[in-house]
Amino acid sequence: PRSDCIAAEQLCLSDSTCNATYRILENCALAKARFLLLDHDSRVRCLNAELDLGNSSLLHCKCHRRMKRQEHCLRVFWTVHSSMTDGYFNLETSPYENPANEEHWKTDYNKLAALLSGKDCSQLAGDATNPCLKATHVCNLSKKCVRLRTDYASICTKGAGSEDTCDRRKCHRGLRNFFEKVPEDFTKRILFCPCQDEFCGERRRKTIVPDCSFQYNTKPNCLWLLDSCLEDHICKSRLADFQQNCQPADMSPDGCSQHNHAACLQAYMGMIGTPMTPNYVSNSSVEVSLWCTCESSGNQKEKCDQILGMFESNKCL
Repeated sequence: PRSDCIAAEQLCLSDSTCNATYRILENCALAKARFLLLDHDSRVRCLNAELDLGNSSLLHCKCHRRMKRQEHCLRVFWTVHSSMTDGYFNLETSPYENPANEEHWKTDYNKLAALLSGKDCSQLAGDATNPCLKATHVCNLSKKCVRLRTDYASICTKGAGSEDTCDRRKCHRGLRNFFEKVPEDFTKRILFCPCQDEFCGERRRKTIVPDCSFQYNTKPNCLWLLDSCLEDHICKSRLADFQQNCQPADMSPDGCSQHNHAACLQAYMGMIGTPMTPNYVSNSSVEVSLWCTCESSGNQKEKCDQILGMFESNKCL
């Protein structure tokens, strides 16, 4: 069975041969993170070290989305798989395991409200015309949901709209906390509530407080966003997870290579709170995008369009 990467690392470090191989890979990953050009011999040494791990549990370890010390676990994964990060389309192996199951995502609002006994559920009755408002009220029935939602909202609205005073990093951390720690029965309904009018759509678009978490004063180039993402273990991992679970397939009836829309939506939620945070583009559609542009991309225009297209024109998503 697959072990988590922290346990696998401890096992490896207790074995002198594996320990020596792992230390080589750490140096390789560090050089890569600092964009140092490795000479031919160093590249060969790095590849051989990865091959030397053979059937080690390190080579097959995974991480859990909601585990403690998640960043440590992801650092171990990318240390062992650093050769996979050469190009954008080589990120298709997710460090996370257990993608969402479709059935797990089918929960009835009223059943959910009834489970939270002792709460006044009558307030839900008047929300039929605005599912996003109803989703917020359901969140309010959970102490954890309302606390973490209030936390990120208060951080992300401090000086929102002003580049100088909005602390985007803290806002992103608060959003990740919310989507990682609150059960998906609550989070997915707040983010994916179905709307029939623009008032509801605007509430949905503002779920993540876009003035702070999403928008800059000017749109950066999408390649810059990608570079920022690949420098961050969490963002790089979420992008790999998104690529794997939202990989479109034109010949597939459902447009999805993995045929699991729940896993794709879960991977999409994982991108929120990273440098590549996506959001709805308007209050009148369910189209989503990154806040970036491919203008002035030079000879990398095609690569840039592919990054943007994974969100803007992804049939699977």
